Amino acid sequence: QVQLVESGGGLVQVGDSLRLSCLVSGRAGTMGWFRQAPGKEREFVAAIRWRDGTTEYSDSVKGRFKMTRDYATKSVYLQMSSLKPEETAIYYCAARDSTFIVQMASEYDYWGQGTQVTVSS
Repeated sequence: QVQLVESGGGLVQVGDSLRLSCLVSGRAGTMGWFRQAPGKEREFVAAIRWRDGTTEYSDSVKGRFKMTRDYATKSVYLQMSSLKPEETAIYYCAARDSTFIVQMASEYDYWGQGTQVTVSS
């Protein structure tokens, strides 16, 4: 069983940076970050394979967001920069047992409670 606890959300201005953290208890093959804005479906943001740190990003965040993992802190992080108002959402950390990186939310086995990110213009 994997448990995930996100932190680091908050209110920022357009163009600001923010780092989200996800504390992981248990073992997972792949970690992901998703976000869900009001009235919209949950969308893939980024994923990382624990074993070798391979990452994958959605086209909308590529070059601005960076996902990392840290064995020492048992955490994954999402460093976000140049934030936009349309990226206001609840950000969720997710995990799956498989080491294959996928972008479909339904393929992830475990979820955190989410952390709110609000980007104000």
